[in-house]
Amino acid sequence: MLVRAGNTWLRMAHVALLASVLTGCSQAAEGDDSEASARPSSTTATAKPSGPDDTAVSSGGTIGAAGSACELPVTFDTAKGWKAEAVKAELSQGPVTLACEIDAKPAGNIGFLRVWAGKPGDADARTVLKAFLAAEDGVSKEKYGTFTSGGLSGVKVEYLYASELLDETKKESAFAVATADGPVVVHLGGLDTDEHEEMLPAYELARRTLRTA
Repeated sequence: MLVRAGNTWLRMAHVALLASVLTGCSQAAEGDDSEASARPSSTTATAKPSGPDDTAVSSGGTIGAAGSACELPVTFDTAKGWKAEAVKAELSQGPVTLACEIDAKPAGNIGFLRVWAGKPGDADARTVLKAFLAAEDGVSKEKYGTFTSGGLSGVKVEYLYASELLDETKKESAFAVATADGPVVVHLGGLDTDEHEEMLPAYELARRTLRTA
């Protein structure tokens, strides 16, 4: 029940956010017909599609260590302007529970980098990541790969998510590692595929700078 409740809560929040954005865009259009007036002006290096090795985004700090906004089994850099906040409510998806949300809105995008953490065990990163996706309805066309960072070996995935609430299919990404303190999944969604692509540099920054805490 926690899995379903957690997913429903996140998707309902997504819809509410979409409604807020559309209202804001409508109001902006009444005063200015330019496209720029309907979007925040603070988008910088994160506002262009990028590949896995893109390094254009600047670091705004590190989270994961004791005393940081989110204490996790791992540490990694967050993109400049993104705001991290620990999650208190128990929202689970598969073998992991939501521990931290890193909000892109202060940097000019609509979406979150979400960090999920699980209990220590014998499951490897691929098993955890597959279980994470299996717990979410609407996932298709998964493309898995591997990576290493900071002495950690992980598994990453790109896939399509068909949202029944938003009546659209969009791209999402996630990666997972297994640590002595339990598995960690880092997930990037976004309002739509365009927003997802714009936020990929922040996601890749987190993956490149990943270390054990």
